[in-house]
Amino acid sequence: MSHTKEQQWTEVRRTLAQVATGTKKAELVVKNGTLVNVYTGQLQAHTDVAVAAGRIAYVGDASHTIGEDTVVLDAKGRFIAPGLLDGHMHVESTMLSVTEFAKAALAKGTTGIFMDPHEIANVFGADGVRWMHEEGRALPLKVYTTFPSCVPATDNLEDAGAELNVADIEDGMTWEGVEGLGEVMNFPGVVYGDPKMTGEIAATCRAGKAVTGHFPSEDEPMLQAYIATGVTSCHETVTREQGLLKLQLGMHLMIREGSAWHDVKEVIKVVTEDHVHPGNIMLVTDDVYPQTLIEKGHMNHVVRRAIEEGVEPVTAIQMGSINTARYFRVDGDVGGIAPGKCADLLLIDSLKDMEPSTVITDGNVVFDGGELQMAFPAYAYPEAARQSVHLARPLEARDFALASSRKDAAAETEVNVIRVIENSARTARGTARLTVKDGFIQPSLEQDAIMLACIDRHHGTGQISLAFAQGFGLQRGAVASTVAHDSHNLLVMGTNSEDMAFAANELAKLGGGMVAVLDGRILASVPMVIAGLMSDQPLEVVVKEVQALEQAWKTLGCELNAPFMTFSLIALPVIPELRITNRGLADVDKFELIPVEIE
Repeated sequence: MSHTKEQQWTEVRRTLAQVATGTKKAELVVKNGTLVNVYTGQLQAHTDVAVAAGRIAYVGDASHTIGEDTVVLDAKGRFIAPGLLDGHMHVESTMLSVTEFAKAALAKGTTGIFMDPHEIANVFGADGVRWMHEEGRALPLKVYTTFPSCVPATDNLEDAGAELNVADIEDGMTWEGVEGLGEVMNFPGVVYGDPKMTGEIAATCRAGKAVTGHFPSEDEPMLQAYIATGVTSCHETVTREQGLLKLQLGMHLMIREGSAWHDVKEVIKVVTEDHVHPGNIMLVTDDVYPQTLIEKGHMNHVVRRAIEEGVEPVTAIQMGSINTARYFRVDGDVGGIAPGKCADLLLIDSLKDMEPSTVITDGNVVFDGGELQMAFPAYAYPEAARQSVHLARPLEARDFALASSRKDAAAETEVNVIRVIENSARTARGTARLTVKDGFIQPSLEQDAIMLACIDRHHGTGQISLAFAQGFGLQRGAVASTVAHDSHNLLVMGTNSEDMAFAANELAKLGGGMVAVLDGRILASVPMVIAGLMSDQPLEVVVKEVQALEQAWKTLGCELNAPFMTFSLIALPVIPELRITNRGLADVDKFELIPVEIE
């Protein structure tokens, strides 16, 4: 802390002390509510909270802090809860800028997030991280950053638009508001001593900050080795047994409930059935898309889901507030309602519903009466952020024809297929026997085996890899996306090569995003001109575009929940089992590229 900031903080503390004793009057008093005390687990009726200088000065009967100029909010019949914190999320997955996301999140009671901007880092490196970090620091939402660790996610399976190294992480740890290392996805590299991974972890530990993890494997010796290196949390847990083991080994468990990944129902059993102490458990979203924010909420939805599964409301709120603050070592500022903490407060009518009627951050009412109550600063991304789709040339139908490697004149061939799983980040390995015509392997609607392509969009190399996918149920047309975790190359999937080429070319013209096409015409599109990952439009516009895109996927035959989110993860070679990258078909269990055709 600089000398000037230390002086300012000393003055604030002095003011808080004077308000607490009544020698100065509070700026705001929230009066006569039921306090959700996340420190003791109690509900304290008839409690006031007095605020000065953006922080809490007094909790209890605050009558002595009320003066002529004090704003008094009557909380009678309502609960006063701490603002909710999301311990792991990717703002880019909302398709919104940080500013537009903040508007939606604050209205739902989220007052702080720990974002991992590794999506934009895979496109623009440290510059992209800085753009989003700077945008977030100016907002009434507290935007903390975990500096991306795996850019690219793997070294030998794919090519991203940029790369981060140990020096980048060392520098990032000096930025104000960077509170940890983003999810360490390359767990084999960590376990087997890759210098880049061990160097990044060491730099984070030297800075005294959290090393957040990503461990989807069930290999217990590898898990224990992973934890021993200094990784302290994981959000990739999908079973009760995995969750219990990680907690028993001292890991902090992040239980995820996003738009497509619904892990609370199963993993929360560690609390409701195993009755573990919940202190090392956090609730997170990881990935949510705009419609979820509008229809279900953000962190309030995750907390509500935990309550629905049998968790006591105060415990669920603890897992969405103080537990997260303690993990990231910012509980001196956020996470609970106590003297000296930031005045981030929610007024809630029902803990079961978890819908805030009033949201306060730093003592300012930001949401009340169903509307935002303050203006948000504008942030201008540089022009470079809007130039992210670089194809070598316009694509043609012949680019999506996969030649058989067989030398004989066989009419069929057996291929590996990526089989997606609804509401899961994982895929399964499938196979199909497909027709070979004129030397090229044909997709099969009967077997739901449709053509899949991943195209380099960063370096203009013209590199294209082809494979097959099952589980989407497409019967016609094609879809394309520049949201393709984590390297964010151009993904295209379709039932015919003509529509696939059209979809890819039209998306490049838009500057990135997502598109669905049929018979050479666009059914729906979501332009995302910021890094090909985020829209520059308001939430309401993006929601309508996404709704139209969802309907377009259904028109093409897909009935999956959030299909474009499942599609965007089909290129992520750090979650089992099979994935496609710009280099080819990746076996994640073995961390190697494999042929599409089975010998």
